[in-house]
Amino acid sequence: MVKQILRFLRVLALGAWIGAIVYFAAVVTQGAFSVLPSQDEAGLLVGFTLGGLHLMGLIAAAIFIFASVALTRSLKAFAEPAVIGVILMAVLTIASQGYVIPRMNVLRTQMVSIQATPGNDPRRVEFDRLHRASVDLEGAVLLLGLAALFLALRERRAPVAPATGSTSAAG
Repeated sequence: MVKQILRFLRVLALGAWIGAIVYFAAVVTQGAFSVLPSQDEAGLLVGFTLGGLHLMGLIAAAIFIFASVALTRSLKAFAEPAVIGVILMAVLTIASQGYVIPRMNVLRTQMVSIQATPGNDPRRVEFDRLHRASVDLEGAVLLLGLAALFLALRERRAPVAPATGSTSAAG
């Protein structure tokens, strides 16, 4: 029963993270840029929600890794492909949240309005480059997540020993 709960936690954590990324890309970003009156306001909302997505992802990674170690009762879990994938997802998420986004925020503050800053302004050029990096990092996290989920679901379970019965051919 405990193993089933741990397996469920792994799938729930990873599935929630992947689902949140898809929802963020398909609904939050599209909605923000469609509904809000300016691209600058939409960018602020997207940046805020991305921070929440990253925090949720890191919590999901911790749950997945904890459940994986508990399932194997060994640190050998860190050698499993699915766990390696989740660790890479966390590393990319930390890189985005800890390096790319703070640099984008500094540039956003310097420009006051990204929308009003000319495309050839060095700050805007750097902001656009960082934005592409942020999108690429999130896409890589999504792809790694899908691969890790696939790998986690196809991991072999311990074989079930056949039940011994009283039907014996020997006399």
